[in-house]
Amino acid sequence: MRLQTLLIATLLAALCACSAQREEPDPAVPAVDADVPAAQAVDQPEQDVPPATASAEALGSLRVGAPAEGTITFAGFGPAAFGASPEAVRQAWGGDLGDEQPAEAGGCHYLIPQPLGSEGYRTAFMIEGDRFVRIDVRDASVTAPGGAKVGMTGDEVRALYQGRVEEQPHKYDPEGRVLRVTDADGGEAALVLELDADGLVDTWRIGVPPQVDYVEGCS
Repeated sequence: MRLQTLLIATLLAALCACSAQREEPDPAVPAVDADVPAAQAVDQPEQDVPPATASAEALGSLRVGAPAEGTITFAGFGPAAFGASPEAVRQAWGGDLGDEQPAEAGGCHYLIPQPLGSEGYRTAFMIEGDRFVRIDVRDASVTAPGGAKVGMTGDEVRALYQGRVEEQPHKYDPEGRVLRVTDADGGEAALVLELDADGLVDTWRIGVPPQVDYVEGCS
């Protein structure tokens, strides 16, 4: 009987010890306040971030400063061949060519890249008979087919187009010269370069006759 009583007392003591362990909080786990809502997920940075917007430089501009290298040829300007419509020239240029109209239907006039500089045009596209017939260039950065440029000497031009240069006196400058270069492929278009009194190219034009030989342009 005493043995049975001792076993029961031992069992009760063990049960009390287990109950006490379950009631003590684990010091390694912090208590959670039931009144505080759980934190929501955040997928944004802590600092303010400006909206992603494309800059003007990234978007580019429709304005075109000068003809791209190699676009002027004895055949025309890029996809706009001599003989093409004015609209074809506008599409080939891709920028503002002004709104000049001929004095009379089919008359001679120019499509000129805008805006004009203080010294007037640098590149101009002649239209006559409602057809593209000539390109006039004063821009030293633009290269003629074959390599000629404004600022070159007459001798440099002659060396570039050996056997194809016809030399003529200048109509208005007795000390100037005009060099007329034929198409190496036998086409009807010609390149005409005007030399000043110092023997330097100050302007050139390319196109089909008779318009390429108009000394005064559309005047």
